Amino acid sequence: MPVSFKQKKQTTYRPDSDQPSNLLDQAFAAVLNSADYLIRHQQKDGHWVAELQGDTILESEFILLMAFLGKENSEVCRKCSLYIQSQINIEGGWSNFPAGPFDLSVSTKAYFALKLTGVSTELPWMKLAREKILQAGGAENCNSFSRFYFALLGEYSYQNCPEVPPELLLLPSWFPVSIYSMSSWTRTILVPLSIFSAIKPSVKLPKEKGIRELFVNDPWESNWPSAPSKEFFSWRNFFLLADLAIKKIAPRLPFLRKFAVSKAAQWMREHFQCSDGVGAIFPPMIYTVVALRCLGVEESSPEMRWALQQLNDLIIEENGSVRLQPCVSPVWDTALASIAIADAGQPKDELNLRKAVDWLLKKEVSGKIDCSTNYPDMKPAGWFFEYNNQFYPDIDDTAMVIIAMVKTNSHLRPDCAAAIERSVRWIFLMQNRDGGWGAFDKDIDQEFLTKVPFADHNAMLDPTCPDISARVLEALGELGYTADEIHIQKAIEYIRCSQEPWGAWVGRWGVNYIYGTWQVLLGLKAVGYDMKVPMVAKAVQWLKECQHKDGSWGETCATYNDPSLAGQGEATPSQTAWAILGLLAAGEENSDAVRNGISYLVSTQNHEGDWVERFFTGTGFPKVFYLKYHNYRVYFPLMALSRYSRALGYAFKQNTY
Repeated sequence: MPVSFKQKKQTTYRPDSDQPSNLLDQAFAAVLNSADYLIRHQQKDGHWVAELQGDTILESEFILLMAFLGKENSEVCRKCSLYIQSQINIEGGWSNFPAGPFDLSVSTKAYFALKLTGVSTELPWMKLAREKILQAGGAENCNSFSRFYFALLGEYSYQNCPEVPPELLLLPSWFPVSIYSMSSWTRTILVPLSIFSAIKPSVKLPKEKGIRELFVNDPWESNWPSAPSKEFFSWRNFFLLADLAIKKIAPRLPFLRKFAVSKAAQWMREHFQCSDGVGAIFPPMIYTVVALRCLGVEESSPEMRWALQQLNDLIIEENGSVRLQPCVSPVWDTALASIAIADAGQPKDELNLRKAVDWLLKKEVSGKIDCSTNYPDMKPAGWFFEYNNQFYPDIDDTAMVIIAMVKTNSHLRPDCAAAIERSVRWIFLMQNRDGGWGAFDKDIDQEFLTKVPFADHNAMLDPTCPDISARVLEALGELGYTADEIHIQKAIEYIRCSQEPWGAWVGRWGVNYIYGTWQVLLGLKAVGYDMKVPMVAKAVQWLKECQHKDGSWGETCATYNDPSLAGQGEATPSQTAWAILGLLAAGEENSDAVRNGISYLVSTQNHEGDWVERFFTGTGFPKVFYLKYHNYRVYFPLMALSRYSRALGYAFKQNTY
């Protein structure tokens, strides 16, 4: 449909307020301090990028890969080992987020990686980790991706791993079980893993480096790759029988298997182009190296050196230890930093924001993208997350870039206006049948696919989620679209139906209900929705009820496993800012909750202009993998302080970038 840009709505700010003037003065001083912090950390070419941190599976899996290549004794592995040791829980083992519970897969891989790098298993904390692993059912109960690593290093039978058949590449995209019926991140993992699964490489470790002591049962005894369901007829049992059939039939059809592997290799290599690795994320980067080795590619070849370099580019060395990022986030960081600085409204930052917008324009997708396979008439558009990931623009980054361009008034530039128009048209075409939006694909929501044996990473699908749907509303609202638009009406109805009984919305890409609720309130406000309706009032009341006595908010990653913990957790600057921003969108600028939240942010800002944030507030795969965006502690408090100051009468200069 044609896209027409409307005049951005202007907001009239009240000249006075009943808030204490000293708090306003302090808030505005904090705004200037925080904006200066971000400007100091801007890259010379205009973009921002901060560390993206995950749990120790990154370092563990890197060491396991190096062991496959015979390099577990290298200096980089030793330094990864030091980092893993620094992250051990006092109670024993390792977690997938700070202060989280023991996690079997994370702990087993950490133990294995440390043993490979020469750490004694007789150390008290290694003994304790081993005891907890055995108490949890042993290494055989780890998730499927972990068991592939064990098989790769000769510690587990491939027969007990789920089959990831490369023959999936031979199925048409419209088939219910094709790679294009799965989420984009599963697709990028699955294709190189299918080569790995078909060839079944394995190295023989010295006995003293193995982990037989972590298995309760014999790892070579035949077993199902995942537990069958109690019901005789179920999708899980169907896929387990299919897995068994493939294992029996594939060896008898070597020509078909060889052809399928060649198709998978072709797909993988096509996705090297204009990308920082397949999907530009850690798991497929690891599997790419294994797949290339399976295909006979020499380590000295340009192709293998390129694949290994993508992993090396994720390394951060600090204080003698090494940690790895799951990917990098420059487009996301640049959009968020631009919004935060534009909110601060200082004319001295005009050049910096113009440089940021120029950098973002260069990252717009223009070539072939994966989701066009199912929708060939859909013209590619939008933005991705990393430096280079041309096959995978996503709705979330695209919406955030649009907001950044409007906030800086860059949407008035012809080049930005054209890019926004292309992206808005793409966003409309990507709307799911239920009225909302997912991340990378359209209508990837076939629940039966979550029952395949290798689906235990909890990310087979890319369903609609409230936070992305609401961010789209925010972006469209910034362009002047209103709740009268048919696309927006459908999205609002989805949001209305997805509200939790206690008033919050789940956050798919941030932790958790505070994140989802904040974003929904911003999205509804942006499109002119009535913020006095019961749905909004219920959300506002929930946010107020979960505020801490000191004015802060915090929420643990454990809420994905236990929703009864919604809104509970130790304080973080980012989650405090999200709650404040949500309340401001609902017209609560004069409330005690907002005033106390602002007071908390002002009092905890350090002299550098940022805040301390220890906990993870980003989400990769709910229940499985969480993230810490290191500059969330700055972007969102700056937005909250700026919007509070503006709403309470501080006269900000209108940006005209």
